[in-house]
Amino acid sequence: MAKEKKFVQAITSRDEDFAQWYTDVVREAKLCDYSSVKGCLNYLPNGYAIWEKIQADLDKRFKETGVENVYLPMLIPENLLQKESDHIEGFAPEVAWVTKGGLETLQEPMCIRPTSETLFCDLWARTVQSYRDLPKVWNQWCSVLRWEKTTRPFLRSREFLWQEGHTIHATYEEAEQRTLTMLRVYQELIRDSLAIPFVSGPKTESEKFAGAQDTYTVEALMHDGKALQSATSHFFGNAFPDAFDIKYLDKNNELHSVYETSWGLSTRIIGALIMVHGDDSGLVLPPRIAPVQTRVIPIAQHKEGVLEKANELTERLKKAGYSVKIDDSEKSPGWKFSEQEMLGIPTRIEIGPKDIEQNQVVVVRRDTREKIVVSLDEIETKLGEILETIQKDMYDRAKAFLDSHIDFAETMDEMNEKFNTKRGFIKAKWCGSAECEDEIKAATGGATTRCICKENQVKDGDTCIFCGKQAKHVVYFGKAY
Repeated sequence: MAKEKKFVQAITSRDEDFAQWYTDVVREAKLCDYSSVKGCLNYLPNGYAIWEKIQADLDKRFKETGVENVYLPMLIPENLLQKESDHIEGFAPEVAWVTKGGLETLQEPMCIRPTSETLFCDLWARTVQSYRDLPKVWNQWCSVLRWEKTTRPFLRSREFLWQEGHTIHATYEEAEQRTLTMLRVYQELIRDSLAIPFVSGPKTESEKFAGAQDTYTVEALMHDGKALQSATSHFFGNAFPDAFDIKYLDKNNELHSVYETSWGLSTRIIGALIMVHGDDSGLVLPPRIAPVQTRVIPIAQHKEGVLEKANELTERLKKAGYSVKIDDSEKSPGWKFSEQEMLGIPTRIEIGPKDIEQNQVVVVRRDTREKIVVSLDEIETKLGEILETIQKDMYDRAKAFLDSHIDFAETMDEMNEKFNTKRGFIKAKWCGSAECEDEIKAATGGATTRCICKENQVKDGDTCIFCGKQAKHVVYFGKAY
């Protein structure tokens, strides 16, 4: 028989060339592929399955807070965009325009949605009249298009999948609370389901979403020391609503403005999963978000009773509520092990003639490759315990990495030295000036403010790391994707 090819042909070491490692993992795990449509991706079954798990988890969390799903058009007339000048100015370089319908030139160009605030506001302006119509707490799962110049799988593409939530409220306080509630929802998903630690807080004025009064962000740290903005929640105040003349009558028949929020998470979170947890063998997926939690691999399956027992085990685990598949192909066990590791399946269960004889299986953890002998009588319970241990251990390892890559700098020389010698976030005192932000970015070769650090408030006499004036905030700086 001809020698079987190795499943994983070539994965560059993560520490040798992180960018190439990332590309190799995406390719070998068959998560996505570049499309003939320049700058866009084909989401393949393995990658889309991860997005489906994230979507289901997040959608459930949304609905527990009162969110309803809707779907609005993908085309936005130019006049709607023009109604909110900050918004159109912020997105102008990335907007794709439709100027013809069939063979006819359109009387008014339409853009393919880069985001949908204007469409939601247009709808509400026509349908909201009374306090009885409020609040509106809506979300849509869709794709958006932004004409990015450089692309990278999941992290940056022209068309990408996301959810965008939009709400309007009768009071400032209610809208502000919704903004913070959705930030908390994202934090819980990313921490509890994706096992990704983060820093979080408000964005600086220059880093806020176009048109937003306040933007809150969740910033994760990748293995190469770069930050990845993983989710955002925005408080718009009444700028958008007033531009669209959204008013409501209160109980006293008096006319008032509404207050708006917006919040979103996209498929770039899959990139975060890869870069936070992956290793030189491929993906490592947290059990709570893995499309398949365990793969049953029969050993010496040609021998009598092995395949039957493996199928019986698979059905038992399915009935117990696990997401499980069996690999009963004719490939070698080594090939099957490599594939399971490449795909990041949290566990594999090996069962062969000797295991059957001893009424046991061998459960192998993907994250540590530890082998655990488990009685067949206890497999339904023990597998759950192992998966929960993996989930916790993955978070703890990532949290230890994050904590060890957060430092503090008092001077620009110290900040530059730390960015050059140690990857990660650098906390520093800052005066609040956009000019200082720009100068720090230039001096450090690209470090930007990721978010304002809430827990380290400045005192009188504390000075900005760049200009030496009174500091207003302690800020996380980092180089980002």
